[in-house]
Amino acid sequence: MKKYLLTFIFTLIPLILLSACSSETGNKTEDGREIIKVALSDEVNPPFLYTDENNHPIGYDMGYLKEIEKKLPQYKFEYQFGEEETNLVGLDAKKFDLAINWFFKTPEREEKFLYPKYEYGYSLTALITRKDRDDIQTLDDMVGKKLAPMPPGGGLRAILNGYNKKNPDRQIEIETIDQPSNADNLKRVSEGKADAAFLNKTTFDAIQKELNLDLKIGGIVSKEPVYVVFRKDHEKLVEEFDQATKELIEDGTLSKLSEKWFGTDIFQDLDYINEKGFEYSE
Repeated sequence: MKKYLLTFIFTLIPLILLSACSSETGNKTEDGREIIKVALSDEVNPPFLYTDENNHPIGYDMGYLKEIEKKLPQYKFEYQFGEEETNLVGLDAKKFDLAINWFFKTPEREEKFLYPKYEYGYSLTALITRKDRDDIQTLDDMVGKKLAPMPPGGGLRAILNGYNKKNPDRQIEIETIDQPSNADNLKRVSEGKADAAFLNKTTFDAIQKELNLDLKIGGIVSKEPVYVVFRKDHEKLVEEFDQATKELIEDGTLSKLSEKWFGTDIFQDLDYINEKGFEYSE
């Protein structure tokens, strides 16, 4: 019995060691680079992120990440598409190392995840109205009017919540739906069922290109910094991203990427952007 037990133990030990080595090296490439799992949003939002005819991810976000990879050759990025909230759940569960989806900073997300110091770009938030209306240009103009439904969380909702907090006597009424369709919301505005929709300008541009509704941008409300979001235990990775992003801003690389994908330098102020335009072309 002792003989069989010793045989079993000596057989088991190499298997345990092999398993441990496999799990350790499973996160590295053959040339020793650490694999970083990146969650990409499957929501189409040109020019930040969308796919080409071969279903490969392209856009400003991918251009930025490719530049980061050049700056951090010790890492190999692996990309996976998923729905935004699912990606964040996966990030919290350590399925991913980071997620990118033009994320704004929100108090709820800052409690769960790490944000870098430096934004990698900006999103223009806009009020979308019918073409025959000129009475809605700012959030002040939405007081007493009907806004298309909004999700309970996210960066756009945080902007509206911030406005209402600063203006307790002039509240914007917000109808809440868990996952409202941006296309359906724009149709509501076009049909007169809502006075305006509050969206990222790039989201509106992409949907409007397909639907060609009787809509326009009533006004650009703000220029919001967007960030990569990291797992809580990735302080070192965040520091490395921050240094690389800082260098890409200072040497003009991100401005050049912006010119390529947006047709203007989104790192300039709103007056410059409005004057130069803010368009993308596939």
